[in-house]
Amino acid sequence: MGGFGRYLAAALAARIASEGMGMAVVLLALERTGSAAHGAFVLTAWLAPHVLAAPLAGAAAARTRRPRLFHVCALAGFAAAVAALTALLGRAPVPLVLAVAVLGGSCGPMVTGGLSSLVTGLVPAGPGRDRAYGWDAATYNAAAVTAPAAVGLITALGSAGPAMAVLAASGALAAALAATLPYGEQGAGPAPDTPRAGLGAGLAALWRVRELRAVTSATTLAFVGIGSLTTVSVLLAAELGSPDGGGVLMTAFAVGALGGSLTLGRITSVEPGRLVRWALAGTGAALAAAALAPSPAVTAALFAVAGVCDGPLLTATLRIRSQYAPDGVRTQVFTLGAGLKLTAASAGAALVGIAADAPAAALLTAIAGLLLAAALLHALAVPRGPGRTARTGSTAPAGPAGPTGPSEGSATTAAGRQTPEGP
Repeated sequence: MGGFGRYLAAALAARIASEGMGMAVVLLALERTGSAAHGAFVLTAWLAPHVLAAPLAGAAAARTRRPRLFHVCALAGFAAAVAALTALLGRAPVPLVLAVAVLGGSCGPMVTGGLSSLVTGLVPAGPGRDRAYGWDAATYNAAAVTAPAAVGLITALGSAGPAMAVLAASGALAAALAATLPYGEQGAGPAPDTPRAGLGAGLAALWRVRELRAVTSATTLAFVGIGSLTTVSVLLAAELGSPDGGGVLMTAFAVGALGGSLTLGRITSVEPGRLVRWALAGTGAALAAAALAPSPAVTAALFAVAGVCDGPLLTATLRIRSQYAPDGVRTQVFTLGAGLKLTAASAGAALVGIAADAPAAALLTAIAGLLLAAALLHALAVPRGPGRTARTGSTAPAGPAGPTGPSEGSATTAAGRQTPEGP
């Protein structure tokens, strides 16, 4: 298995562990304490550190002289926290359990954006790297499909404890595979004469580089809606006379997203900013139609269509981050972007909890409105004529905020392009 193949295996294993935690923690808490709310508090402690830890994790990854050790330790810490929660939840004092959850959640940014930032060093610039980001995005979608299903099946056959143990083992496998990646050969880690980027450099790049600001603001707004979609799907299915149909709707969305990332997400001839707008608008339109659907079957079909439209969004986002993030803060840009989206999703889940008494169709329409507004926001925020800088190979000075054009390692450097995304 080549370096990128091992990366995909590590990323899939890590993201299965991450995606399964939401359901497994709540099921384990319910099983041991009789209170799903206890699991919700632990899950909040697990998710809360992501946005705060993201700049720290990104800066540490960029500064370390031993990237292999750093990434392996982060993934091993993630797996160890899952294993500790398996043993402690419902048995140990609550403050200890919450502390373990906070520590494990602090490793979360390296499972998402931190791992994705390695693709730049593993795959040469050009259309091949764009396709590699499509495969990377597919690991998120595949984990979103398989992890909850695996947790549910193992819990049904036995209990939630073994399900959590499987997630911990998956995280440990990710750490073991990460130890085999060719970090040194691919130039991971900073060059000896490279100035160290500060903790705020990644945030400055997200703000000052218009392409990064556009995609970050648009996807953060969109994820306020996406974060509430699971709860709304349960409410909508109940209103349609299928109380257990919420899981079917979200499975349809996840399967559609996996298909979209493996097909539409691999199109490298479309400028990624345009793909972002198409994905957001298509997902919003499909969910708006689902809000008016007359039956669970039609609603599930429209959720699948929404998932197909959503599939290319992550691929396009990763391509934009790779192309426009300054080399010294690339990992910070990836981890911060992921942390902001996850925080937005958590806020969306909280908001829909407050508005849970409203009609589910109205809530789904509001989610669709957020996605359509995100598409409009990106269109307004993106630079006019987004391809000009890439075609001319501009090399603006790279201060702490980085260049306004693509970074040197992107597929759009001064050698020129025969397609919109590669020479």
